[in-house]
Amino acid sequence: MITREELIAIGHYNKPHGVAGELSATVDVEIDVLGALSCLVSEMDGIYVPFFVNSLRPKTSETVLLTIDGINSEQEAARLVNHDIYALKREFRQESDDADADGYPLDYFIGFELQDSDGTRVGEIVQVDEQTENAIFIVDDGEGELLLPASDDLIVEFDLDKKVMVMDLPQGILDLNR
Repeated sequence: MITREELIAIGHYNKPHGVAGELSATVDVEIDVLGALSCLVSEMDGIYVPFFVNSLRPKTSETVLLTIDGINSEQEAARLVNHDIYALKREFRQESDDADADGYPLDYFIGFELQDSDGTRVGEIVQVDEQTENAIFIVDDGEGELLLPASDDLIVEFDLDKKVMVMDLPQGILDLNR
């Protein structure tokens, strides 16, 4: 079974396109990255379900038209409208403006343990807020949530296998959150 921790959000379905089951979708990834994924995942009735893309073509710079295996009518396509589209983290790596210097989008680090450069455990990254110009890691330290800048300049290293990120946090920043 697919869990939310295994996924990264990459877009959402807009509306059916035509009567044969084709869907319009807004995506945050390049079409070649989208085409390289084994499946797209969406939450349906509380379960993350994989959908296999038969074909895709660009409509605009951010919108694609998709045909999905098993969806053959406008009514079937309508079931996916307004659902988020996810990719499996283990196969997703993107070289783009919204990714860090090593090509991983910030959402990839949700679930990672965050440590300060002195080895102190800060907490677990539980969310990324990209609503502002500067992205923010939301970190659960066991006592509450900390808001920390998700800046490449502060990230020292990360270990994908151990799911640990080390940041060189500015002195006193943790006290600002208390």
